[in-house]
Amino acid sequence: MIWVDREAIRLKQRKFPLEWCDDMKTPSGRIHVGSLRGVIVHDLIYKALIQIGVNARFSYVFNDMDPMDGMPSYLDKNKWQKYMGNPLYNIPSPEPGFKSFAEYFAKEFIAVFNSINCHPDIIWSSELHRSGKMNQAIRTILDKADIVRDIYKRVVKKDRPKDWFPYNPICEKCGKIGTTRTYKWDGKFVYYKCEPDMVTWAQGCDHEGKVEPINENGKLLWKLDWPAHWKVIGVTVESSGKDHMSSGGSYDMGSHFAREVLNYEPPDALGGYEWFTIGGKKMSSSKGIGASAKEVASILPSDIFRFFMVRTPIKTHLDFDPFGDTIPNLFDDYDRCLNAYFLKMENKVPEKKEGEVILDFARIIELSEVNPLPKKRLYLPRFRTIANLIKTKKEKLEEFFEKLKSSELNGAEKAILAERINFAKIYLEKYAKNLNQGLNVKTQNLTFNKKQKEYLTICCDRFIKLNTPSNEIIQKVLLDSIKIVNIDTRIAFQAFYLALTGKTHGPKAIDLIIQIGLRKVIELLQKSLKEKIEKSSNLFPDLKDSKIFSIAPEMVKKYPSINIGIAIIKNVNIQKNNPDLQKELDEFVNSNDSLNNELISSYPEIQSYRKLYKQMGLDWHSKRPSPEALLRRVALKKGLYNVNTCVDAYNLIVMKHRVSVGAFDLAKIKFPTILRFPKEGEQILLLGDHKPTNYKPTDVAYFDRTGGYNIYFNYRDAQRTAVSEKTNDILLNIDGIFDITRELVEQSLKESIEIILKYCGGKVEIAGIVTTS
Repeated sequence: MIWVDREAIRLKQRKFPLEWCDDMKTPSGRIHVGSLRGVIVHDLIYKALIQIGVNARFSYVFNDMDPMDGMPSYLDKNKWQKYMGNPLYNIPSPEPGFKSFAEYFAKEFIAVFNSINCHPDIIWSSELHRSGKMNQAIRTILDKADIVRDIYKRVVKKDRPKDWFPYNPICEKCGKIGTTRTYKWDGKFVYYKCEPDMVTWAQGCDHEGKVEPINENGKLLWKLDWPAHWKVIGVTVESSGKDHMSSGGSYDMGSHFAREVLNYEPPDALGGYEWFTIGGKKMSSSKGIGASAKEVASILPSDIFRFFMVRTPIKTHLDFDPFGDTIPNLFDDYDRCLNAYFLKMENKVPEKKEGEVILDFARIIELSEVNPLPKKRLYLPRFRTIANLIKTKKEKLEEFFEKLKSSELNGAEKAILAERINFAKIYLEKYAKNLNQGLNVKTQNLTFNKKQKEYLTICCDRFIKLNTPSNEIIQKVLLDSIKIVNIDTRIAFQAFYLALTGKTHGPKAIDLIIQIGLRKVIELLQKSLKEKIEKSSNLFPDLKDSKIFSIAPEMVKKYPSINIGIAIIKNVNIQKNNPDLQKELDEFVNSNDSLNNELISSYPEIQSYRKLYKQMGLDWHSKRPSPEALLRRVALKKGLYNVNTCVDAYNLIVMKHRVSVGAFDLAKIKFPTILRFPKEGEQILLLGDHKPTNYKPTDVAYFDRTGGYNIYFNYRDAQRTAVSEKTNDILLNIDGIFDITRELVEQSLKESIEIILKYCGGKVEIAGIVTTS
């Protein structure tokens, strides 16, 4: 039984009179393909519920009351800048024939999910407001604003002042909703100000006024708006990406607001789902294929595209990289499952475990239906063969497959062949040239260090000895082998992926093994193990001079994975800006046009810093690690701050490698420096603050003889050591912990030094790595 049927049976046991499945999106531009996962998850649950006799509905909300808070790169900034901060439903459409900006992009997305047989009822948030259906929920929340503030304090440790209310009116003067702040509620009117500097992406008009919080006059803040929609619509099932499901995340907060303020039980979230990402920068490169749902859906037939998402369990990360063998393998998997469906239809399913697998495959096909499924078995021309034949200029493909079938193709089979020929041409034109980057790896080019080779050897030997391999047993081999070799997990899996795919990353290892097949995995590992062992060499030496920097013993004990890059660069010439550096920054931003918060959250480096923040007792939703904060600005199209050529230069490296870097004015540093836990009563005056911040005893921070010069591992730095245009010498710190290995720290240190020398000049006096060993 596959996951969706198990969830449907569980939900049925609740015996609700109606199970209402819902999903939601803000149509602020071309909607990323990752958003399709939510549509598919809810569509599957809805259909599975209907099939077992549960009364169910499925809706999709477009939150078109939200403000325009990011400038899509494909729009003319000069034309659209004036609409920043306006509600999306009040902004004109980029193309004629649509009521609004929101409707234009929403209908593009609707067309995509309709094409893969998802047909939810469409709900426009602006219409819910216009009709007055949101009025009572808004009034209730404003009346209970003190409870809302208390929930913020209890759940995410945020103090909201007495004049804070979770409602944004639409300014009566300038029409913006993203720049207004409500500071009073008297039971009938909200009093607000349209603030000029409230956000960086829009400018308020400074108007003050009052309005009734009814109809289209405004909307609740997101974390209150979501549960308000639950209650008004009657939602009982709504899942979301796992970032929303974390403690203090949107769902957690929304659940508190639903229960304690709105007296409504929050919907079942199915435990949240893993992200749907695309294969790195290739999808947004000059090849012309972006990351919007519409663009990605054009790569595959609609039933194959739906199958790709249906077959993957809700807790498994989806990554689609169209290059190499991905697409031919996907067609092979579809054909395998369709043949299982034929066996079920013919009552030829064997007994026991083999039969269970076949029935699961058949069920995946049933749920992947876009066009009516065949009533009898069909011959399926293999996509991979079609692509190879087209590539070799083979003509008369119909005749070729009729010879393989030993009979004529019927009408349905000819239609399948014609469709596959069409998509094979797309594949060959855009993706097949990179075939050798898929599973056809040239292992003679692979090199591994001693521990990596030892790890692969143990894995390979144990795989060979498995009599009845299961997913659990294979997973245990992978993890036990790491413990035996005593190798860093990230380094071990880099070698594993490299041996199998020629890349240092990929989907979950067990998913990859299932995709390739265990026998093929063993063959690839054996080939890779014939190669020469790479001599272990580091880019930088160990720095063992406690007069310069050290890691405190208690820090070593608490965080043994810490490794720090240190450099001293003297005689730098720091300027306010540099046009060539700005060009590099712009190129990075443009090349990451498809970046989104879900993808950022999936990076191991970001997860490592979040893990540290959690162990320090911090809420990473409100205090973002510096690499995440920078990348989120890129993803949200908010632009990067210009500080100076030193800070801007190393920030580029931070974004590229997702490893935090800090630079400090060496003249203000009193050696020795140390990474340690703060002592009672220690404080730091942070950049931009007027009052000092008290350190907590769990904080990870750098200190010199004067005191702390940063907080939370380069989250923010002290005013006294800030790098400016007057700085002559700098101290550089690179922060590594958990999955941010020495190799990653060294690479970031190397590139940070290079780019600072490039744009600021200077001479490197010291450069090295400090570890806990």
